[in-house]
Amino acid sequence: MQNKFFQLILASVLGAAITITASALFRKGEPFNYANPSTPAYLTNQKGAISGIPSEGFTMAAEKVLPAVVHIRSIGKTKSNAGGMFDMEEIPETFRRFFGNPEPRQQPKQEGTGSGVIISADGYIVTNNHVVADAEKIEITLHDKRLLIAKVIGLDPNTDVALIKIEAENLPTLSFANSDDLKVGEWVVAVGNPFNLESTVTAGIISAIGRSINILEGKAPIESFIQTDAVVNPGNSGGALVNTQGDLIGINTAIASPTGVFAGYSFAVPSNIVAKIVTDLREHGAVQRGYLGAIIRGIDGRYAQEMKLPVNEGVYIDSVLPDGAAAKSGLKQGDIIKELDGVSISTSSKLLEMVGRKRPGDQMVVTVLRDGSDKKLIVTLRNSSGNTGLVSKEEPSAILDKLGATFSDLSKAERDKLKVEGVKVEQLSAGLLRKYTDIEEGFIITRIDRQDVKSVAELYKAIENKDGGLLIEGRYPDSPRKYYYGLGLED
Repeated sequence: MQNKFFQLILASVLGAAITITASALFRKGEPFNYANPSTPAYLTNQKGAISGIPSEGFTMAAEKVLPAVVHIRSIGKTKSNAGGMFDMEEIPETFRRFFGNPEPRQQPKQEGTGSGVIISADGYIVTNNHVVADAEKIEITLHDKRLLIAKVIGLDPNTDVALIKIEAENLPTLSFANSDDLKVGEWVVAVGNPFNLESTVTAGIISAIGRSINILEGKAPIESFIQTDAVVNPGNSGGALVNTQGDLIGINTAIASPTGVFAGYSFAVPSNIVAKIVTDLREHGAVQRGYLGAIIRGIDGRYAQEMKLPVNEGVYIDSVLPDGAAAKSGLKQGDIIKELDGVSISTSSKLLEMVGRKRPGDQMVVTVLRDGSDKKLIVTLRNSSGNTGLVSKEEPSAILDKLGATFSDLSKAERDKLKVEGVKVEQLSAGLLRKYTDIEEGFIITRIDRQDVKSVAELYKAIENKDGGLLIEGRYPDSPRKYYYGLGLED
């Protein structure tokens, strides 16, 4: 019993001595590290303590970026579907006489908010397609609190980039940085308007590059996002992602979250993609998209084992399209793409990004692995119509992109079963059909402006020189009832 008492006294004395010694060390501001007493430690307010952060922190980037980031309020009409039929307000005035021109119904307005980045002193602003695609009215609040109305210059659902414009002069702007120079671990700053909280700045690092998250709705989406841990929330969409110098490296677009709010990672469209899309929309009124003309698949370890491939990364050509750019250049099924223009290609998202930054008629040097050896081929990219010409805003392919849909001819089996001739709406993305009508995927278009359309080619011809509006007639496969939709082509 006496021994246990002395042991308890000894333990108490030693504990007190350790506590006093540790307390004295901390009061002197000296490092205290059990693992390695020589490991340097710094006070959290010490400037330059963390490698890569500028000595002034992120204040220089914030001061440069804040004046060039705007708040966007988009106002659109809530769509209604009275028994699956059209809304008379969605039909151009010239067509209403076919339906008795009834009194218009009052509908509630749908509102959304987002962010945008001023890229020219005369009022061009880049944002996300999903921020403004369905807007009837776009209100812009500048950093100096001026309120202006913007018009849409062009939309690209394939990259989720949109270009809008306000009438103003001598505006602060941001310059595009080269997103190809970004490295994982680099510090970045996000600026936007989350939850309607204007001019909000957060910081983080680049946690991945070339990330695909299967979120875009375009008919040929390009996803090669910059992934960061900078806090981004609803309302940040369309805002700026910049480096520590305040140069634009991306447009914040999405978050990975089970709840709808930030849960660790955000995603931005790289600046090199944004710059190319913006240039196309300003100069041509339509995105000039180069296509390789091949069905591809990214290679990983599992797929390499399954296909008995000699490499564990790259892009496998599953097939080439007849008369496409790949076929014309000599690319073959089974080739493994390793490089484009000297840039290493390890994922399909990187390939889509590189090709998507080119225009029809541009050439690319493609390095492929074939039969155990590398082979270089020169590929001349083509547009969605299969030629090398630039697409004008008025061409059918551009109008179809504006409609936001992909179409297909009915198969013989479908024609025989449904007893109908027409064109099927295969897939809908952001565009006029979704904005102004309640058309659903699977709808069969039988007539345009009371003229029969029996194929996609006839659909092209029907809308080729159209302006003003379209009257669309058709039916759904599960109903013999006719449906009519009217929309204006001027957005």
